[in-house]
Amino acid sequence: MSVAESDTASVRFPTGWCATDLGRFRPCDSTYEVYPLDSLPRLDAVGLDGGFGWMDGVSGGPSEHAAHLAALEGELAAAGLTLPSDFAAFYRDERLCRAFDEVSVTACWTDLSPALRSPAEEGARLVRFLRDQQDCVIWYLYLRPSGEAFVVCSHLELESAEAWAAQEGADGFQEAAAGSLIRCAGSFEEFAYRFVVENELWMQLNSADSQGRLAPRLQAYADHYAATVA
Repeated sequence: MSVAESDTASVRFPTGWCATDLGRFRPCDSTYEVYPLDSLPRLDAVGLDGGFGWMDGVSGGPSEHAAHLAALEGELAAAGLTLPSDFAAFYRDERLCRAFDEVSVTACWTDLSPALRSPAEEGARLVRFLRDQQDCVIWYLYLRPSGEAFVVCSHLELESAEAWAAQEGADGFQEAAAGSLIRCAGSFEEFAYRFVVENELWMQLNSADSQGRLAPRLQAYADHYAATVA
């Protein structure tokens, strides 16, 4: 696994994109691998603005997560934090909120947590939103008092691990939990775009009609890797 230091903020997390293979374009030795962020396609031209236009925007219908989000916003407000608008818009919408579950080729599923205290820095919180079916990797929204919000992943289920450590008095839990965090996207919508596009591309590359024409956003993503392996 290859990781590099992030250049931003008070605590500098290792960075990397945890994902599976992309067929001939990007190999993977196991179910997941951590790829350097600078090896990924740039998203400058995508136009990520929090509105999810690349997914036809919000449907307007309320999701099953509305009550949870309301409680979560209350927890965060008490800590002086707020949910970023892209995360809130995604999980409030009945169509968007199902996207990860529907597209994941490794059977990842949505599982929103309460606000969890960061093991790495005072005042920050994490919100779990997605997990692999066997908890090989779990993704969290990371919120700082400064207003910065980004996505991290870990091999630890921090909500259960924190509760266990509190009961058992496990030494070294906080250090281990902090050391497990990898910064993988600068915003929630950036994470969503890569996750959806990569899983859609994987399905196209592994379908019986793999020689068929790719949708433009998938082709643009594949072209990046085609250029590097040519």
